[in-house]
Amino acid sequence: MARILILEDDTTFAQLLDGFLTKNGHEITLVTQVKQSFKQVETNTFDLLLIDYRLPDGTGFEVLTHLRDLGLSIPVIIMTSFNDVRTAVKSIQLGAFDYITKPVNPDELLMVIKNSLTKKDLKSVEPKEINSDFIKGKSAIADKLYEHINLVAPTDMSVIIQGESGTGKEFAARTLHQQSKRADKPFVAIDCGALSKDLAASELFGHVKGAFTGALNDKKGQFEAANGGTLFLDEVGNLSYEVQIKLLRALQERIIQPLGSTKQIPVNVRIITATNDDLANSMQQGEFREDLYHRLNEFKIQLPPLRERGGDLELFINHFIQLSNRDLDRNVKSVSAEAKALLLSYDWPGNLRELSNVIKRMVLLSPGDIAQISALPDEMMISVHQQSAPGNSSDLKAVNEQNEKALITETLIKVRHNKSKAAKILNIDRKTLYAKMERYRIE
Repeated sequence: MARILILEDDTTFAQLLDGFLTKNGHEITLVTQVKQSFKQVETNTFDLLLIDYRLPDGTGFEVLTHLRDLGLSIPVIIMTSFNDVRTAVKSIQLGAFDYITKPVNPDELLMVIKNSLTKKDLKSVEPKEINSDFIKGKSAIADKLYEHINLVAPTDMSVIIQGESGTGKEFAARTLHQQSKRADKPFVAIDCGALSKDLAASELFGHVKGAFTGALNDKKGQFEAANGGTLFLDEVGNLSYEVQIKLLRALQERIIQPLGSTKQIPVNVRIITATNDDLANSMQQGEFREDLYHRLNEFKIQLPPLRERGGDLELFINHFIQLSNRDLDRNVKSVSAEAKALLLSYDWPGNLRELSNVIKRMVLLSPGDIAQISALPDEMMISVHQQSAPGNSSDLKAVNEQNEKALITETLIKVRHNKSKAAKILNIDRKTLYAKMERYRIE
């Protein structure tokens, strides 16, 4: 049994979730507003959060940020419409475990909850075990990628891995570690995007008892834990300027100093960093230190988005089908022509992570050995159609939709994104407003 906090403003849907998950042995707490969820996580203990993305007083992002600021590592599942998949991908960067699209399939929901509750700490898993679930690809762009990995892996050069969310940056970092001279030493991964400003220095360098409020015991930092091996800093651009200074000193002098301590500890680690943004832009804006950037950027690896990997897409589809068959006890042997055409035409904004989720859902909903197009989200068809539809200014419906989107956007700006006021001015109910915002991808 797990204690689950559900944040959902649609009370009917929330009650359905409550009844379904209660029948499956979980203890449920329901709230309808972001502020209510803040109070709950501050005063109660939960094993999992199941939260809607769009809410009357905010978004799921605010809940993720609040958890990070509190230093809590509760698994979070974001519920969102298919049109918000790009937004859901951003939530993964902020620390969400997974996302699920509406309408929610009960079996899929149980699967995602089970995965989040039983997720493994990647720091304690041997690299070979992790690599067994990945495949390289055979395209020219994949060959070039692994040529670069093979070239730099045996060295001690610092590497920046750059790529969109979901392209496999941590897998690339682990591959670099496995092929290095440090392969028999620790590989420690830190998600800098999930660290609060106050906790980041403690997580990296450790602290002594009494160093700050809440420091009840001495804590070893991840630099010390990775000594002799590799330290992977994911979304390194999220580190505060103060922590960047400490990080630069650690790299230059190969020593760390735990918070509240005068003791200096020698460390020998290889640094691999990852970012989905161009740190060069962050430097120009004064958000990232130039000297630290050059220290980290001894070699750069660019991971291509899935839409640019050509024939690898079909290879990945087949690979994820095999993994899903194993995990879900299914026996999908092939995909119908219609379903395959849709899979190959979609642009995959969430890259490999999104592909893995969609394929797992497809396999779950396929009791036979052939997966049909009905097992794929309907919105994928809409998205593909929108991608291929030529712009036509004489299309009256399209013109009306453009005008409607502009009016909604302008109204939201006027009322400072107060959804209730905007709906009243537009003479529509709030649910209709949310639906239109999702349809037009209005943030």
